[in-house]
Amino acid sequence: MSKVVVKPYGNSDKTKKEEVAEMFNNISKKYDFLNHFLSLGIDKIWRRKAVSKLKEIEPKKLLDIATGTGDFAIALLKLKPTEVIGIDISAGMLEVGRKKMIDKKLDSIIHLQLGDSEDLPFEDNYFDGLTVGFGVRNFEHLEKGLSEMLRVIRKGGKVVILEFSKPKKFPVKQGYGFISKYIIPFFGKRISKDDKAYAYLPESIAAFPEGKEFTDILSKLGYQNVTAQLVSGGIATIYTGVK
Repeated sequence: MSKVVVKPYGNSDKTKKEEVAEMFNNISKKYDFLNHFLSLGIDKIWRRKAVSKLKEIEPKKLLDIATGTGDFAIALLKLKPTEVIGIDISAGMLEVGRKKMIDKKLDSIIHLQLGDSEDLPFEDNYFDGLTVGFGVRNFEHLEKGLSEMLRVIRKGGKVVILEFSKPKKFPVKQGYGFISKYIIPFFGKRISKDDKAYAYLPESIAAFPEGKEFTDILSKLGYQNVTAQLVSGGIATIYTGVK
């Protein structure tokens, strides 16, 4: 039985990729505020933990996929790389991100560009490390995107994926269920002015293969030393894999 494809707007005339780009274009001006507000700032802690997973390989060239407004790309600077490229399918998010880089005087080392995670415009084995923050569940063809990620990192390079998951234990499970069903859509709709975007968030999390199901996919595609670490009681998971 084929898996149901969850899309933000459910428009039969558009692909998931097109709808995801449209959604992020629509909410780009309010995205940073909503992201930190709805996560109570915990997302910053998660990113720091994810970045620390790359420290052992001392990466110089880094790629951040689904970079959005560039927060993960900025967090990567702690590793003292010589080059950070952020790629995203939303022109609106990148516009906000580029302004942020200029304001923070980071535009000489962090370069944000429009691009498709399933057809990365980079040569094989180019990057030492790669990150994706809350982006893989938005891939239209998950395995194709994950394979492209593996292609562009060097032998011994590392991929770190930070993604939402579904908490299993009381009381985090119950609390998260209430927040994702009621609080996030309520505030998301009113602040972003997009009726669907923050209803799509819990729907896409529910449909995403998490935990062992996801690590099995990574292993099948050729990722080595695959790990999964729950954070904040299972609200999110940090996955890693080596080429």
